[in-house]
Amino acid sequence: MKQRSASSASASGRADGSFDIRNELRLRPTEDGTVDLAGYPTDTTAGIGDRKTAERAFADIGVQLGDLHERLIANGDRSFLVVLQGLDASGKNGIAKHVGRFFDPSGLHVTTFGPPTAEEARHGFLWRIRKQVPAPGTITIFNRSHYEDAIVPVAVGASTPSEVARRIRQIRDFEQELLDAGTVIVKCVPHISYDEQRERFLRRLTRTDKQWKFSEADLDTRKRWSEFQASYAMVLGQTDRDEAPWYIVPADRRWYRNWAIARLLADTLADVARPYPHTALDVDRLRANLEAPN
Repeated sequence: MKQRSASSASASGRADGSFDIRNELRLRPTEDGTVDLAGYPTDTTAGIGDRKTAERAFADIGVQLGDLHERLIANGDRSFLVVLQGLDASGKNGIAKHVGRFFDPSGLHVTTFGPPTAEEARHGFLWRIRKQVPAPGTITIFNRSHYEDAIVPVAVGASTPSEVARRIRQIRDFEQELLDAGTVIVKCVPHISYDEQRERFLRRLTRTDKQWKFSEADLDTRKRWSEFQASYAMVLGQTDRDEAPWYIVPADRRWYRNWAIARLLADTLADVARPYPHTALDVDRLRANLEAPN
């Protein structure tokens, strides 16, 4: 399989001629698992074109997501895990906020994994992750995820190759457990450029209502940009699989990022959606009872 390149940003199509966002954004490692993130555009608008069109389509997709989620809750036999794994300022919070609002709050859980607490550090790195997996009939969004514990140590040189290989095996086994239990997994990298990240950091520093989001540690990470790109590429290439695919979502334009993620989730949910469950209710009798005069 050939490595995907920026030139592949032209529209991908389904057999019926419609745009296939999953095929367009799917990670394409080479046969040896190599990934070159530089070959994936950060600013494409493939499949939608302009902001106004995207925002209208985004609202329509939201209605579809709401219906699909309600059917997921009603049937209660599948769960849905959305993994958002990206660099600082790539838009993970924005995705959870803007796309997540279309789901029923009673069946949605959003969790962020920051530095482990003292108790969490005493356990294996997946201990705290397992406690947050989605229950049947629900959707969980990981805003940062179990992949932090593989990507960051590699980027900062804090793990040996054998330690990293062990964690990747554990991640693959963990995700297989979820798949076997009926969980659908969608893994997305909001892919941001070096220049756009700088602009977003500068905006955070300029606005008093955004300064709380900024940490000087973000600059330390930024200084290791090449190392993090290489670490992401290595980990993504080794954990991509058809049953739990990675999607590289261009994130320089927020409106495109939000539309693309919503479209990805709607198409994936639609694949596993079931009709509303049949009930044994005697509808005519119950309606007559409710409509009868007191």
